[in-house]
Amino acid sequence: MLLENKNAVIYGGGGAIGGAVARAFAREGANIFLAGRTLAKLDAVAGDISATGRSVETAQVDALDEKSVEKHVDAVASKAGGIDIVLNAVGFFHVQGIPFAELTLKDFEYPVASYIRTNYITAKAVSRHMVKKGSGVILTLSTPVSRMTGPGFMGHCVACAGIEAMSRHLAGELGKNGIRVICLRSHMIPEAAALDSHSRDMFHRNAELAGISLEEMLAGAASGTPLNRLPTLADVSNTAVFMASEQAGAMTGTVANLTSGFILD
Repeated sequence: MLLENKNAVIYGGGGAIGGAVARAFAREGANIFLAGRTLAKLDAVAGDISATGRSVETAQVDALDEKSVEKHVDAVASKAGGIDIVLNAVGFFHVQGIPFAELTLKDFEYPVASYIRTNYITAKAVSRHMVKKGSGVILTLSTPVSRMTGPGFMGHCVACAGIEAMSRHLAGELGKNGIRVICLRSHMIPEAAALDSHSRDMFHRNAELAGISLEEMLAGAASGTPLNRLPTLADVSNTAVFMASEQAGAMTGTVANLTSGFILD
């Protein structure tokens, strides 16, 4: 198993991506610590993991609250003997599809401030423990919007670009301590619309603004990639496993491109 006895903390562990990665990490032998705002969602993922016989714990944590995250991280590290992997899969519903001329400052700032804040808080909290251990992997999430020119995604664009920039900077700063930082950049995931209310609401809103159905939007997005398909939750979770494992031990400061070629690096 690629992650045997590794301690993995996942913020947003009750969401579609967070849950999929948690299950994949557990399958590869990791001890899972799920954190998020909604215990019912966390418990559903934890139930799946427990059924396989793997270790899993849940905690209600506001990933925008620095003190709350620090308290949770310290408790996990104390109980488990350290933290090896962290993934921030927290999502926020925000305005998309509005042209720049009509976008309010508040709607622009919200995703930028929220996504940057939560990734900063969680990375800082776990890095303190990883530095002591001399190893660790910090995983972040982005989307192809980080490289798109719009229109209608100004706040989301700046937020995703900021996450990728933060990941690169952290890789350079924390590398000497044995800590690797990898960003996973995924395109739209159709399964997420079925499993996660946050993703579903966002996808539906964008489809409505485009005057098409959700199915038409997803089909169009798939046909717009060189592979003629969109990524799956398995694509993302399996990549996360690889990046968190020693098999990717020489990789840091990079973006794993899971856009089916929609964005070409």
